[in-house]
Amino acid sequence: MLRAHYPEAEVLGSAGHVVLPGLINAHHHSNPVGSIQRGIPDLQLESWLLTLAHRRQADPSLATLLSAARLLRSGVTSVVDVHSGRGTPEAVAEGIQQTLRAYDEAGIRAALAVGVTEQSYLVWGEDEQFLASLPPATRVVAQRRLPKPGDITVDDYFAIFDEIWRAYQAHPRLALWFGPPGPQWCSDALLERIAAAAQRYDTGIQTHLLESIYEKSHGLRAYGEPTLLHLEALGVLSPRFSFAHGVWLSEAEIAVLASSGASLSHNPSSNLRLRSGIAPLNALLAAGVTVGLGLDGHTLNDDDDMFTEMRLALRLHRSPGLGTPEPTASDILRLATTGGARLLGAEARLGRLAPGYAADLVLVSLERVIWPWVAPETDPLELLLARVQAGDVETVLINGEVVLRDGAPTRFDVAAVGQTLAETLAATPFPREEAEMVAALLPYIEAYYQEWAQPRLEPYVVYNSRR
Repeated sequence: MLRAHYPEAEVLGSAGHVVLPGLINAHHHSNPVGSIQRGIPDLQLESWLLTLAHRRQADPSLATLLSAARLLRSGVTSVVDVHSGRGTPEAVAEGIQQTLRAYDEAGIRAALAVGVTEQSYLVWGEDEQFLASLPPATRVVAQRRLPKPGDITVDDYFAIFDEIWRAYQAHPRLALWFGPPGPQWCSDALLERIAAAAQRYDTGIQTHLLESIYEKSHGLRAYGEPTLLHLEALGVLSPRFSFAHGVWLSEAEIAVLASSGASLSHNPSSNLRLRSGIAPLNALLAAGVTVGLGLDGHTLNDDDDMFTEMRLALRLHRSPGLGTPEPTASDILRLATTGGARLLGAEARLGRLAPGYAADLVLVSLERVIWPWVAPETDPLELLLARVQAGDVETVLINGEVVLRDGAPTRFDVAAVGQTLAETLAATPFPREEAEMVAALLPYIEAYYQEWAQPRLEPYVVYNSRR
């Protein structure tokens, strides 16, 4: 019937393909050349963040294009990219513009969440105390991490946001969000101002929350209560607010997350790589929290493979013992589709194959997936989550446009982009001064955190026993 009505229409796929709704990456940083490739080993989060100071910086346009290519190859059609810049207002604004232009060129849907930092340049919430604890020579080195005259201010940040938001407010695929890096990096006054501005612009907010055990400790030290309970009392939570990680959420905080309508991006690979832990996914789903799935630009294989991330989430949260909680394959697919769509505030048009929804479609070849044989009674969804890899994605459509064909982006030459990015990174001198700063500060920062009293812990799941 369709062929009779549309005789000239192109036929995509075959009986050997499966069609899925476009997948949604609910939290990302466009880092197509992974930190290990740039000489930065995986460490505890707080140590790792410091060591990023001596990586060679990639051109934002090239990095975003190459990252978008990897997302499309993995069936991702929408992404929330958190972008926090430091330096002069002009440099920060240009970085935002370059990133948006690259996403536009790639043809992908993107919400770019841009932020500004105003505290915790050295340790969570206690820069002055930390500086006072250092030997004089090391204190001089540490002060290089603090803002410089002419660097972006909070007022600059809101002015930049307003200008760029006005330029993109009618864009069919791109949106500008607020992206405060995390409560430890922002004052209460800044978070209140962002929440009010987001309502005024009718846009979203995404921030990092309780990624590490030291962030949990920070909340108790800084606020005298768990971080999310403090944000609730501050009055900034709403359905337009989403959080990344949430590894160390308490039961009371999960209840607040559910009642406020705010959502969470679960990032299992990144959490494992940076020693953050395992987020309480089963408890979040049981409480009715909206949960998406995020790659965070830091997946286990450094490949931004959404199917591998779904597989990890499916296997990681199966509690030991019969009758204990475990997510189903349907639960995990919902994280990567309808959960992400709801986090984006786009559940009425993204995340499903249904009339009235955007034509964001992914065609997956089953040739490798079913080779050499598959039983006819096999659950197709179980098979997909167990077997599909990014390399099996052949075609991706966004709003009906083919943006990936035969595994290659259609709007730009990904090989040329990768080659240019490699050449520019290779030509960038090693930031030796920053590396010396990291080497000088890292032992003191790690020792400072080790002195913090650990919060009382009662895990959601027990995985083994010493006795």
